Formats: sequence, C-alpha cells, structure tokens
Amino acid sequence: MTQKIGIIGGSGLYKIEQFEVVETDKQFQKAQETIYGSPSAPIKKYKMKGVDAELYFLARHGENHHLNPSEVPYRANILALKQLGVDWILSISAVGSLQEEIAPRDMVVIDQFIDRTKGRPSTFFHDGIVAHISFGDPVCAKLRQYLLQSAQEVAQEVAEKNNSGADDTERDNFTVHDGGTYVCMEGPAFSTRAESNMYRSFGASVIGMTNLPEAKLAREAEISYATLAMSTDYDCWNIDHGEVSVDEVVANMNANIMNAKDILLKVIPTIAEHEGDVPFKGTIAGSIISKVTPPNRKYDLKSILGK
Repeated sequence: MTQKIGIIGGSGLYKIEQFEVVETDKQFQKAQETIYGSPSAPIKKYKMKGVDAELYFLARHGENHHLNPSEVPYRANILALKQLGVDWILSISAVGSLQEEIAPRDMVVIDQFIDRTKGRPSTFFHDGIVAHISFGDPVCAKLRQYLLQSAQEVAQEVAEKNNSGADDTERDNFTVHDGGTYVCMEGPAFSTRAESNMYRSFGASVIGMTNLPEAKLAREAEISYATLAMSTDYDCWNIDHGEVSVDEVVANMNANIMNAKDILLKVIPTIAEHEGDVPFKGTIAGSIISKVTPPNRKYDLKSILGK
C-alpha cells in the first residue's frame, strides 16, 4: 500500500533536492477546495526516489508567509489533505523554549499540548452533527516514534561529523528531546514574562502558535499526526538571554531547517514501510453522538465519514 504523507511547515522545507515534483491535473486542484474554502497555499505533490510514498506539502502560513497564526485556515488545511487521501501528517513547527535544557536549535518530539488559543474553530462537527473525540494522547504514538528515531539518528550523524574534524562541517550539534508539552498560544505577539513563567510552572516544554487546532482537527479526520518542534529562542522568561527578537528567531529557524530536511528524508521511508492499518483510521464513528445527521453535513464531511 502506497502511504500518503502530508507535511505542514515553512516554505524552506519543500525545496528539498530529493523531492521530485509530481505533475497534477485539474482534478487534483479541485480536490483541495473544501467547504471551509481553500487551504493556506496550493498543496504541492512530490515523490522521493526509491520510496513508495506520495508526499503532500502545505505551507502553513502561505507561500509568502502572509497569514498570521490566527489567520491560518486550519479546517481547510486539514480537510484538503484528507480529501487528497492523506493518512499521516508531519507538522514542522518553530517554538520558543520554556526550559533551560532545551536550547535554541534543539528539537523536541512533542507528546502533549496545552491549548491557550482564543476562538479558533477547532472542529468539523457542528451545524447538526456532534462528536467528542478522545484526545488524552494528542499525537499518534506510532508516528511520533518514527519521527523520534529519525531525529535521533540525524543528531548522531551531525555529532559524529563534527567530532571527526571534517573541514566541511556546516552546523552545530543539537539535542533531540523525547517528549514534551507544547503550549499553543494565540499570538501574534510573544508572551509577557508573567505568562512565560506561568507556562513554565505548568511543566511545559515549549511554546508556539500553530499546532492547535491543527492536531485536534487531524484526530477528527482520522489522520495520524505528530510534531517536530524546532527551538528558536528561550522565550522571555530567561532574563539573562534578553527579549525575543525576530532576527534571532529567523537565524535559528534557518539553522533548524537543514536538520529538519534530513529528518524528513529519514522518516519518510520509515513511514512508507509501515505495515498494517493506519492508526486512528475508522475511529471517528464511536465519537459521534448525534442520532440523525443532516444530509448536507454528511456530504460536507464525506471524506471523513465515508459510508
């Protein structure tokens, strides 16, 4: 079975030499149109040489980064990927660190979320159909493990190259953290220092602005979802480090992109070799409590509800 893998991230991630563009037709473009409008940007279809997988890349903030975190059409993004048949989503996200041990340019393979967003639509189940999903474990354990293993392998390769004294070393060592809680705030302003310290008191690991309601919607759509969080700064709690600046975030983000690309090149073949059922497929039926579903809503959600 050919695995269909969605990648949601920044524009730098689809400029990967090993990704070959697949020519698409009008039907492919039409499939991206949803009842919630168009996704953030046209979804690009790729393949990777020697790997039996279809890759679908979506620029979360638009190709020119013109959408702030509150403006991202999360429902359109996830539903468009679902309509294209995607079963797995890798979310690549820049975050601020809330803990000393998570340094800028480190990676965190998230396992929990705290939702601090305000008024973002976070469900497909409305206007006549109600469902309550299980969300105690908000990321797919199987996909998270694939992602963690690949990230650890890349970190080890970078360290070995640096230790070898090679003249062409172009990046610093980085640490991969196994698990962590991602606080999703509204933005676009960064936290106050009081907020940042409050989140630290929660035991949270990192803070970002985009992964919710993304993860909730992926679960409703029966898509396996996992996050690779790329630390760009220490948020404002770290007084010794100073205020968070856009220049600092961008510089660290650019460095993180090189590592993220290599992680994608490792994890995609692993997902492609997955055998058996895709996690979460066929789980939404047990979450629906409405006794009667309006025909128009059945049609709107046909890619999720199936039969």
